Amino acid sequence: MSRDLILIAFSLLTWGFGEGMFFYFQPLYLQQLGANPMMIGAILGGVGAAMTVVHLPAGYLADRIGRRPLIYLAWCMGVLATLVMALAPSLPLYTLGSIMYGLTAFVSGPLSSYITTARGKWSVGRALTLVSAFFSAGGILGPLVGGWIGENLGLRRTFLIAALFFIISTVILFFIRSQPVESATPEQRSAGLRKVIGRRFFRYLGVVFFAMFVMYLPQPLSQNFLQNERGISLSAIGQLAAMLGLGVVFFNLVLGQLPVRLGFRVTMITMSFFTLLVWWGSSFTWYMLGYFCMGSYRTARSFAIAQGRGFVDQANMGFAYGSIETVASMAVILAPPLAGWLYTHNPNWIYSLSLPLTGLALLVTIFFTPHPVEEPRVIVEREGTQNIASRI
Repeated sequence: MSRDLILIAFSLLTWGFGEGMFFYFQPLYLQQLGANPMMIGAILGGVGAAMTVVHLPAGYLADRIGRRPLIYLAWCMGVLATLVMALAPSLPLYTLGSIMYGLTAFVSGPLSSYITTARGKWSVGRALTLVSAFFSAGGILGPLVGGWIGENLGLRRTFLIAALFFIISTVILFFIRSQPVESATPEQRSAGLRKVIGRRFFRYLGVVFFAMFVMYLPQPLSQNFLQNERGISLSAIGQLAAMLGLGVVFFNLVLGQLPVRLGFRVTMITMSFFTLLVWWGSSFTWYMLGYFCMGSYRTARSFAIAQGRGFVDQANMGFAYGSIETVASMAVILAPPLAGWLYTHNPNWIYSLSLPLTGLALLVTIFFTPHPVEEPRVIVEREGTQNIASRI
């Protein structure tokens, strides 16, 4: 790994620990603040909406002004948003902080572009999944600590402690080096951008949206399902979240060695096991195994981005990644309200619907995913005194 990838990996490791302390308990904390399942679904959908609208502008800016400034901004916003959630005395202010935190998702495109450029001889899929594994490794211990703190000191304390780890993560990140802005003639940029908005890429975005939607549908209210319908405690849910983090690390490292098209399809099969085990499981052991399988969802997102690299050139990579992140985030907008409606009528419906839809999504990816095109060449400005203004 290069120096910059090591710094990003350890920054994400620390951030993953802090986020794991509260992220999986958010539906339960919203319930404590007075939100019903429909409201929880609507709030999580609002967070998803905030995540969706920022990806394209961030991807575009990453291609034009550089990736590092946007990465810095996202980390600082995350610290501020977490403090708002920690100090919020009521549901409306907490919701505002949660939406602020969702807005930091704009970093996904610039960060993926940065990792892709800094990967050296590694494949895009391997670089993205391995760095993501560090984030998830932090998420293994974070939920265990957060569950214990939530059960003994209250869930609000988890946000305060998480903010401290976010500050440490930000300090580590500030040591990454800048990267040269990819330079291309207007004709080259225009030709590359037409590929981003072309028919093949649009078809690929449709496949990604449908696949990510059906894989996300059973997730938002599973913690509520297990607590309300199966009697699982906060500490036990923290253990499940830790098992989820372990699953992400495992699937990133193992499936990350596969071709991205094959790996993306395998994640849908493992997500079907998650749905079955949470729905039909009769013991905590089955739920643990289910949450382990749920870790493949994040691997699927990395695969979706890695596949998209084959459709565009280097100069428009950020915009393309932002497009993929946008449609993936649209699943986070639409799935939680639907899950909330299903849960209100019958908690089992979110699983009985998502299971056949996942099978359908697998068929869609097999038969409708377009093949990538050969990457065109672009002009890359080299480091030197003459192009200081073009650097990040």
